Amino acid sequence: MLEINNATMGDYGAIVAIEMMGVRLQAGTPEVIQDRIAKQNDTFLVARDDQRVVGLIVGAVSKDEFIHDAMYKQAAANEATGGHQLVLGIAQAANYGDQELSAKLLAALEKVARAAHRETMSLLSLEKDIPFYEKNGFQRAGVSDVKHGGNTWYNMVKKL
Repeated sequence: MLEINNATMGDYGAIVAIEMMGVRLQAGTPEVIQDRIAKQNDTFLVARDDQRVVGLIVGAVSKDEFIHDAMYKQAAANEATGGHQLVLGIAQAANYGDQELSAKLLAALEKVARAAHRETMSLLSLEKDIPFYEKNGFQRAGVSDVKHGGNTWYNMVKKL
């Protein structure tokens, strides 16, 4: 049975393994991931199937509505309430390749964000993924200034 809950340091190895399998995770290096688990545990969620981590969503809270490059290099502790919920990365194990798990992870983080009275939820998307995020209630908000990974990123936002 699939469960989504907060990441723990016990999940660290599984989280890094998902990244190493080549599934796109934009949250940063293994060291940054460990820092995020420690400082942003309330918005770093993992999906477990029979206790095995099969997916994750990496969130951070900011006063800024959109993601900046520096946010990928360093984790800051989340404010308890208010601000904007950012999605720095979403990934799943290779054998969970459909978008249903990603949609469930987005919904779970949105629930957390709403409970904490966040104003918006925003993320970066590659052009090919925009329809998926639009299907999940996000709207296009222009091309991002972020250069992370050398890609062209598009800001996507959802009012909460």
